[in-house]
Amino acid sequence: MSLVRRATAEDAEEVLRLRQVMIDSVFSGKSAKGDTDWHAESLPTLRARLAGPDDGFAAFVVEHPERPGALAAMVAGTVDYRIGRSGNPHGLVGQVFSVATDPDARRRGYARACMEELLAWLRERGAGHVLLNASPDAEPLYASLGFTRDSDPSMRLLL
Repeated sequence: MSLVRRATAEDAEEVLRLRQVMIDSVFSGKSAKGDTDWHAESLPTLRARLAGPDDGFAAFVVEHPERPGALAAMVAGTVDYRIGRSGNPHGLVGQVFSVATDPDARRRGYARACMEELLAWLRERGAGHVLLNASPDAEPLYASLGFTRDSDPSMRLLL
């Protein structure tokens, strides 16, 4: 039996907690580190998405073996439509945007197991490729799963 399961609405607070672990890790030293004020506003939306129909969003989790009610790891991602192109004529693209393991549960394969479930879910939905941003610490995991560095010239506009 797999340790990994699809996250439910009841997992929303723990999913947010682990997302904050990831944010704090990736953006260490930045002003937003440790800022959890947004959690209260985000929680109802996340609960609804986790409880709702399979609409292109999924999170997969592993329960913490030493702390009942806590999660040890989680991944979240989406499958989105973009106009097709060579190599992806149907235009379905997976996006992994949150991978986190509780600091006291690392080096046990939980993130890998969650990623494998998310990748299987994305394949089932016909994603032609999967995008993610990798921290230097996480890059070996993603490389072992077949990800390669991209020269993506992405830009961002905050609205």
